[in-house]
Amino acid sequence: MTGSYFRGDGVAVLMPEDEEKFTKITYNYYEQLNGYTHLKSLGIGYHFYQGKYTSAIAEVLDTDKKTILHIPNVNAGESTKDKYQEVDTILDMIGDVERQDHQTGIIYLKRKTDGKILKIANLVEENDREKVVEYLRNIKCEDDMDLIIALGMAKEGFDWPYCEHALTVGYRGSLTEVIQIIGRCTRDSKNKTHPQFTNLIAQPDATNDQVTFSVNNMLKAITCSLLMEQVLAPSFKFKTRLSDEDKTEAGEIRIRGFKEPSSKRVKDIIESDLNDLKASILQDDQMIKALPGNVDPEVINKVMIPKIIQIKYPDLTSSEVEEVRQYVVVDSVVKSGEIKETGNQRFIRMAGKFINIEDLHIDLIDTINPFQQAFEILSKSVTAKVFKVIQEAIEATRIQISDEVAVVYYKKYYEFHIRNGRSPDLNSHDSEERRMAEAIVYLKDKKRKRDAGKI
Repeated sequence: MTGSYFRGDGVAVLMPEDEEKFTKITYNYYEQLNGYTHLKSLGIGYHFYQGKYTSAIAEVLDTDKKTILHIPNVNAGESTKDKYQEVDTILDMIGDVERQDHQTGIIYLKRKTDGKILKIANLVEENDREKVVEYLRNIKCEDDMDLIIALGMAKEGFDWPYCEHALTVGYRGSLTEVIQIIGRCTRDSKNKTHPQFTNLIAQPDATNDQVTFSVNNMLKAITCSLLMEQVLAPSFKFKTRLSDEDKTEAGEIRIRGFKEPSSKRVKDIIESDLNDLKASILQDDQMIKALPGNVDPEVINKVMIPKIIQIKYPDLTSSEVEEVRQYVVVDSVVKSGEIKETGNQRFIRMAGKFINIEDLHIDLIDTINPFQQAFEILSKSVTAKVFKVIQEAIEATRIQISDEVAVVYYKKYYEFHIRNGRSPDLNSHDSEERRMAEAIVYLKDKKRKRDAGKI
């Protein structure tokens, strides 16, 4: 059954009424890694680029590592629209093609740096694909292949145990697809202890007409990967703390005011559907705009998340929605926090400070943005200029102002700039300055849309 969900089959293996007769269990990456002989950890990272991805791929493609490289779909914003040329550009960047085996379709390429001959499988090219796939099915040792370049293949069910690096260009809209891609490098093999999944993501360009689209894709890619990091984290059981005398068992965290599951339906959701639910929450358009601190955490936790849960599970009662909501928020906050043990006490870092786990209360947890980590990754990984573009693109979707009022504030802009030697700040405590900054963002966004022919 698990296989059917991870493969994303179009036809269900069992009807829902038959499926209900089974007890659902989950086997996450954390448990998987603990059962391996060689592979003990998994890295998940992001790399940002501007311009064409083919000019940035050399920064993340290490040909000393056995790699599966997934180039973007031709309909994706990251694509150059010529998939064959993209492959040729990547090959030219690595070295010079010596020959292509007519029997297997495998490319033998001489690496520029040291002359080493690399074996490369091109699954983008249709003509030799059957030969290449047959060769890949019969790989016996790690020296049989160095790099696989694919587009829609080498995801589901593909097995290359020696793969050390899954490098994916562009945003993937499905958590299932991300799991499938990561799964290509998480087979246990003696040649690796730490495989890596890297998502090469386009940074928004201030001059690009599709800034908002680029920002959304960037945030979705990061939140999807954050979800995968949470899948890798150890699981905790959350229970209500009724008194100071409540005894905490190993692997448990007790929280005051926490509502435990009251029905089998809620238990099934938190035990089997939690990651898919988080994916729905993290990739909701309104949530994406709220992520970078634009919305009060309590609004995110108590208003936005329950709405998404109710839409995803319309059969839940209001009290069941609240139970699921609390579990989602608590699980996300705890897994994104750092836990330390001092003597016989445990502390968790929340909102920049360590709190005794024994003192946790649901009201405290609800004051924390459970997905703030996505914003922190952005702020550390992109330049100040790009970061400003991202903030403005998100802010533009929230600003309520008329054209007439915006023009009035725009006229005041130059006077402000001359007087203060800077542009007005969106985060200023002065309401007049903040409104002026909003007007500038609004007018910039409108100009971008007009230039793009959207208004």
